[in-house]
Amino acid sequence: MNRFMEQAIELAAASVRAGGGPFAALVVKDGSVVATGVNQVVRAHDPTAHAEIVAIREACRALGDFQLTGCDVYASCEPCPMCLGALYWARPARIFFAATRDDAAAAGFDDALIYREILAPLPQRTIPTIHLPHDRAARPFEEWTAKPDKTRY
Repeated sequence: MNRFMEQAIELAAASVRAGGGPFAALVVKDGSVVATGVNQVVRAHDPTAHAEIVAIREACRALGDFQLTGCDVYASCEPCPMCLGALYWARPARIFFAATRDDAAAAGFDDALIYREILAPLPQRTIPTIHLPHDRAARPFEEWTAKPDKTRY
């Protein structure tokens, strides 16, 4: 078994023993672990504190960058939709995972609703999602487009 995946799985199991969720992730660059993360949703009172998000934040701080260029991510489980989106924004070279979303669902962590909601028309979503047009809605994008010294991401 890949040593980094083994480490991610062991971190996830340790998280459970410490009262956390059963998820962990590592960010690896040039054969070394740059950062790790375990699920901290309950501990931090933060629904976004998934293992991958925690690992991304720590790795970006350690690397001094907002992207994970040249890094690999090892997750103990297939990333949920939120984590997958964050990983795509972070742009690592590769994402590896051990357990599947079906394994997570069998343990009570089912993301199927979110996958369905992403594809659902706004009026059919379970949480009302309302487009509220405004005549100045484009203003921030206009200012961004005109800004000569912006950092693209």
